Amino acid sequence: MPPRRNDASRTGQRPRAGTPRNPGADLSRLPWGLDLGAVRVAEGVRAALACGVVLLANEWLGWPPLVYMALAAFFTCLCDIGGPIRFRVPALLAFTVSGALVWVCFGLLRDPGLPVVLPLAFVGLFCLGMARVWGAGAAAVGNILCIVLVVSVGQPLAMHEAFEAGIMFVCGGLWATLLTMVVWRLHPYRPARNAVAGCWRRLAELAADQRLLLLDGAGTEAWDAHGRAHRRAVREELEHARTIVLDLVRMRGRLSLRGGQALLRLEACDQIFGSLIALSDLLDGERDPARLAAAETLLRLLRPMLVVLADAIAADTNVRAEVLERATSRALAATAADPLLHPLAEAMAERLRIAARLSTPGGYLPGGPVGAARAQPWRDRVLVPLRANLNWESATLRHALRVAVIGAPALALTLDYGQQFAQWLPITAIVTLQPFFATTWQRALERIGGTVLGGLIGAVIAYFIRAPLDLALVLFPLCTVAFAARQVSFTAWITGITPIVVVLMELLHPGHSSWEIAGLRALLTLGGGLLAIFGCLFLWPSWEPMRLVQEQRDAIAAHADYARAVLSEIIGESPAGSAEATRRAAGMATNNLEASISRALQEPRGGGRLAVGSATLVDATLRRIAGRLSALRHDPMAHAALTAAEGDAWRDWITASMGGLTTGNGPLPPRPPLPQGEALLDPLARIARQIELLEGALRRPEPAHA
Repeated sequence: MPPRRNDASRTGQRPRAGTPRNPGADLSRLPWGLDLGAVRVAEGVRAALACGVVLLANEWLGWPPLVYMALAAFFTCLCDIGGPIRFRVPALLAFTVSGALVWVCFGLLRDPGLPVVLPLAFVGLFCLGMARVWGAGAAAVGNILCIVLVVSVGQPLAMHEAFEAGIMFVCGGLWATLLTMVVWRLHPYRPARNAVAGCWRRLAELAADQRLLLLDGAGTEAWDAHGRAHRRAVREELEHARTIVLDLVRMRGRLSLRGGQALLRLEACDQIFGSLIALSDLLDGERDPARLAAAETLLRLLRPMLVVLADAIAADTNVRAEVLERATSRALAATAADPLLHPLAEAMAERLRIAARLSTPGGYLPGGPVGAARAQPWRDRVLVPLRANLNWESATLRHALRVAVIGAPALALTLDYGQQFAQWLPITAIVTLQPFFATTWQRALERIGGTVLGGLIGAVIAYFIRAPLDLALVLFPLCTVAFAARQVSFTAWITGITPIVVVLMELLHPGHSSWEIAGLRALLTLGGGLLAIFGCLFLWPSWEPMRLVQEQRDAIAAHADYARAVLSEIIGESPAGSAEATRRAAGMATNNLEASISRALQEPRGGGRLAVGSATLVDATLRRIAGRLSALRHDPMAHAALTAAEGDAWRDWITASMGGLTTGNGPLPPRPPLPQGEALLDPLARIARQIELLEGALRRPEPAHA
């Protein structure tokens, strides 16, 4: 029986409701939870200064062109999705120049009428929709440029007005970019520290939940849910942090003290993650009271150590290494009698000691150039993704065409209607549209709900505050709160940004009722959201069940590579640690499969249920195979017992079997004989059973009506 649980043992929490950074175990649920740890006060202050100062200057000087500068500063802040300054500043500068050109060109083209504007708007929206092939930052710039295009078409400009608007737009963009550099430069290493600390906190959550499952005597289904909830979140956190740290290192050109610390801490965290995956596999179905008690002690001691290290990394403070060493020694002593747990505890203790040394004075003194930090040539960065998406199979190409087909007629309708607030209809439709139905549906619901709530808040503010100067002052706290909560959730972001829009409209178009503005925005947002959903349903939809097969194949192939690397490492053909890269690749492939399953589950009910069910089984099976491989890799008895001939035979069988499952070529080849000894008999037999289970899931005949 597992150790008895009591109130004093509640050191962890169950997996939280899904958030954008931690989707949770239930793949069918939309990630609507609030991630309160993502509050960014500096971003809020920067946005408030960028927009509010210019509007105050406009109220003081009474010079209308300053409005263009304020709007440009506001839009530039919207474009900034965070991350390393090496990528942020070029994106903001590109938006500044492109936004000024778009505003000038389409402002001048408004007078010739719809026959001229509409085709050019169609082409412009398509090109801007394709921007997402260059990543999330380019996608954000493309979306905001679409808004600039819509707004500029609604305001006809004479030649001198267009020139004035373009100059002020550039000034606003440069002002916001300058603030970005200043705020970021105050703490150049903080984004990397926070990202690495986030990995250690995710690891603490994983360990805490493992302990709770152990105390509850959970079954295989609960352990599978635990894997979906935590492994995906930790792997994505690790890759997010790795990107930020490597970008910081590339930017500085040499491996500085802090850059080296961040890389080593990240690597130590990743290796502890691998050990915890192996521990999950050992505890799933375990009934030995001694082993369960030892594992409970290990996890109980591990979680606070992970939290202490995370806090020290985030705050850039030292840790008391002797305290961590005492806890580490207790964990090693608790597992000393268990031949399977003790190697895992030793591996984790070694990485914890490394992390602790890095948080003590003089713990690491690196130096030398970073050989792997060379950037890809800019032509390749631009042309390779574009060429890869210039075919009808590309979801991005179909998405860009969908944006143009929906956005251009909606824009024509609002221009013909003549209502200045009607531009919210095409804007909402354009920014709500996503390449996949599930994400479009989620964005539509969040945008509509956030707009209604935010509109009510903005209307109340505008109702009680009438003076233009007071309204301009109110924008400071509104921008600070909205942009600080930008990463908390999309609903919170829209709820915060809508009052800003209502107050801005009150400033730019005095005389309108704030309740009228809020009501029109809510109504037109609803219409734009429905247009976006219509577009995803009927215009070249990218249904997820059609993509699941390829995601399954990629995940199986990645796990076959991981198995090959582990067995090569065990029999000595590859050096120790050589399987780390394949373990990362297998984890990312499983994450991609789960994201695809989640999107498929959120689509309208249809003929894809069978494919989703099969993919879910494949996902759970691959998680178990990865856990068993991690356990095998950390088991010294397996290293000693497996001969080169046996390892070679099993490596070839696993590779051939999983390769055949990705191509559908015939039945599985015959299993090689199981090695002698308990250290290998059960692990390899369990891996073989999971591969046979995969075969059954993938080759199950489909019903005739499917």
